[in-house]
Amino acid sequence: MEVSYVSFDGLKTVSLRTVEERDSPGPGEVLVKSDYSAVSAGTECANLLALPNTHGSFPWLPGYSSSGRVLRVGEGVTDFEPGNRVIVPWAGHRSHFLRPASRLVRINDGVDQLDASFAHIAAFPFLGVRKLRVEIGQSVMVIGMGILGQFAAQIARLSGAIPVIVSDMSPGRRELALRLGSDHALSPADGDIAEKVKELTGGKGVDSIVEVTGKSIALQQALECVAEQGRISLLGCTRISDTPIDFYQYVHRRGVSLIGAHTFSRAKVESHTGAWTEKDDYATFFRLVAAGRLDVRSIVSEIVSPAMASEIYGRLVEEENPPVGVVLDWQQLA
Repeated sequence: MEVSYVSFDGLKTVSLRTVEERDSPGPGEVLVKSDYSAVSAGTECANLLALPNTHGSFPWLPGYSSSGRVLRVGEGVTDFEPGNRVIVPWAGHRSHFLRPASRLVRINDGVDQLDASFAHIAAFPFLGVRKLRVEIGQSVMVIGMGILGQFAAQIARLSGAIPVIVSDMSPGRRELALRLGSDHALSPADGDIAEKVKELTGGKGVDSIVEVTGKSIALQQALECVAEQGRISLLGCTRISDTPIDFYQYVHRRGVSLIGAHTFSRAKVESHTGAWTEKDDYATFFRLVAAGRLDVRSIVSEIVSPAMASEIYGRLVEEENPPVGVVLDWQQLA
């Protein structure tokens, strides 16, 4: 079987490679043909640029959130059959997958295949918001309005947060956040953002913040905006810690909680308050999308052929305001 996949071959060097692989699933395995895979621009571009706290070597295979259809099942597989629609977490941007059946998740009826390709990416902001334990009526701020930020703001609103305040340098991303239900959208470049946040929260600052950029300067901004006894979940992966922070003044003295929200910190087997398993968050994502309460399609900026991988990653790395949600359409490959 001919299999195509995206490869990072070196610094800023991307290719679409093709290899021959077996097409017969072994015992317990399932063969899946991809329909779509969503690009996680922050993580993937950080690895393409070999930033600190990334994989750090090449070749590296990007991609971890995709949807597809079962082609064949191996001996002993009873939970899936050919034609089933599934998501394939942590598997790369590939045209076909051979994976253990235990690694696949069935897509709910009423959820489009394109929307479903974002299920795994969306699980990250679910974790980031859950760890804040938001109560109805509390204020939430989201800093960084890429894919994760756009989902996080919607999830905060669904959790009962009011107001939901977002921050991003891009006018387009701020406008998108407002269309998706955020109450206020601010630019870090426009004056004293901490004062604006206090004006919007009755003078006390925001109760909880999801920091999505991973930039230390954004964490400093979050600490200036958060209320006393407030909570900040660190959803974005920090690559470079280059901003000096006075932890005594901003954290210790004010009783602020900094909460690590990397996906590896989530519950592995059983969900509990503030920390759900990946599969339980997938199920929540599917129900909310099917009910029309979580908007995926508005986040999708471009749907491109995997043959354009080198071009699209070049844009994601080089452009000042790159597209937010990029999806690779594997059906476009002959």
